[in-house]
Amino acid sequence: MIKINDRIYLGMISGTVGFVALTLIDVISSRMKISQRSYRTTAAGVWVSSRRQAEKWPGQILGVMMNIGLSMVGGVSVVKLLTTFGRDKLVPKGLFFGATFGSIITSVLSGLSSNKVKPKDAWSNLSYLVSNFAFGLASIFTAAKIGDDSLFDTPPQNDYSKPTKQTTEQIKGSKGNNIYPVYSDVNPNQEETTYM
Repeated sequence: MIKINDRIYLGMISGTVGFVALTLIDVISSRMKISQRSYRTTAAGVWVSSRRQAEKWPGQILGVMMNIGLSMVGGVSVVKLLTTFGRDKLVPKGLFFGATFGSIITSVLSGLSSNKVKPKDAWSNLSYLVSNFAFGLASIFTAAKIGDDSLFDTPPQNDYSKPTKQTTEQIKGSKGNNIYPVYSDVNPNQEETTYM
């Protein structure tokens, strides 16, 4: 499988996959009458003057476009999180990111005075939280799976410290033989030369 080595592009794809997961949970929740308003209707409510306009097809398209854009921003943030802190413990990182990013977005959308469609009931907001968990998990697993290994190598803290771990390229080059780079100041086989 071809891996993506561009952080922004990887974030856009990861965010879009997260958007699909979020939308799936949101649609199920709306059809089961758990949530009073879908995520896209709430998002459209920022830009239209009534719930009726937000629920018509132009309002729904507007809400979907806003959700895709916000999801891509979240995807780029997920890639930054993984490239900074590593690809381990993906489930807790995904849940953490989904809950925090989703809470911020929901607070912003619901807190705007121009939003005429903000949900005020606990069930709708709990549904949004579950949708955000799905977004976080889907986007973080996508970024970790299709991101190129070179994106996740930690850069050295400064130019003076010698690396203590092999980079991905060194591991691939050694084919699992655990050969570390040899530095002249730590080479036990270095011959001493004397000057006369």
